[in-house]
Amino acid sequence: MILVTGGAGFIGSNFVLDWLAQSDEPVLNLDALTYAGNLANLASLHGNSRHVFVHGDIGDRALVDQLLSTHQPRAILHFAAESHVDRSIHGPGAFMKTNVEGTFNLLEAARAYWGTLQGDAKANFRFHHVSTDEVYGSLKPKDPPFAETNPYEPNSPYSASKAASDHLVRAWHHTYGLPVLTTNCSNNYGPYHFPEKLIPLMIVNALAGKPLPVYGDGQQIRDWLYVKDHCSGIRAVLAGGRLGETYNIGGWNEMANIDIVKTVCALLDELRPDPAGPYARLITYVTDRPGHDRRYAIDARKIERELGWRPAETFATGIRKTVQWYLSNAEWVANVQSGAYKDWLAANYQAR
Repeated sequence: MILVTGGAGFIGSNFVLDWLAQSDEPVLNLDALTYAGNLANLASLHGNSRHVFVHGDIGDRALVDQLLSTHQPRAILHFAAESHVDRSIHGPGAFMKTNVEGTFNLLEAARAYWGTLQGDAKANFRFHHVSTDEVYGSLKPKDPPFAETNPYEPNSPYSASKAASDHLVRAWHHTYGLPVLTTNCSNNYGPYHFPEKLIPLMIVNALAGKPLPVYGDGQQIRDWLYVKDHCSGIRAVLAGGRLGETYNIGGWNEMANIDIVKTVCALLDELRPDPAGPYARLITYVTDRPGHDRRYAIDARKIERELGWRPAETFATGIRKTVQWYLSNAEWVANVQSGAYKDWLAANYQAR
């Protein structure tokens, strides 16, 4: 069995679904079900005995200890995190609590559990920490992409909290010998993405005939990774990554935000035309957010060189699959757009 934290969130739920589709090994799924955690993501697993869901917090040491002792997982895959930059600007405390204190608590529980293992069980145990390229800071237009050796220069409360968690994981390996792996990914997109992030927000707003808010000049550049490719990269690192090492997982797809928005609009024009006219008419430039990093890009050659991994999707194929998924899952979208979600949109965008 493996333990997945945050397995009802966007990336975590995609990982759980992919894992159980490709493996007979059961998953113990621990999620606090905050606003972005959604059991509807896992509806297809209802009644599946290989999926054991526990509603709980990684900060609850007694619960984590009990789960480890009872289920004896061979690996912990740590996805649980607060992950939205804008939310971290409005309320950084939750990010420190989950991403820093929660990771510390999980590491200590893992260390205690690992200490009880013997023989092959101890030798084969892994703590896999899932992180982000945002810990590296921002790139200039001509800078080479982020490599695993880049210094950490986080620029938001979110990225600072993830950088802190990365350092904790590294320290627990070097000080205590805990067998850890860390992956730093670029911007994910795909099914089950909560519609506060760029791509799902654009899809949802466009279909509702609402403005498509683009920060600043829209020229912020990101490397885009289809979530199912991210999941396959994590599986590759878990299976063959060297202990204590970091692996960058990227999509080799650098694109400016405004080009992403226009691509989404063009796909919607094709797949769900609006009688009122092209969706690009809804693009609205709004005041940029504080400290907005200008460019991220991932150098994913290490994982390819050592583990033979490359993304299967291009941006063209991945974004088409994503838009089609949202068009086919209107009920899921409607169910996540709660009053709390509407309050958040008002708080973040109204004044812009």
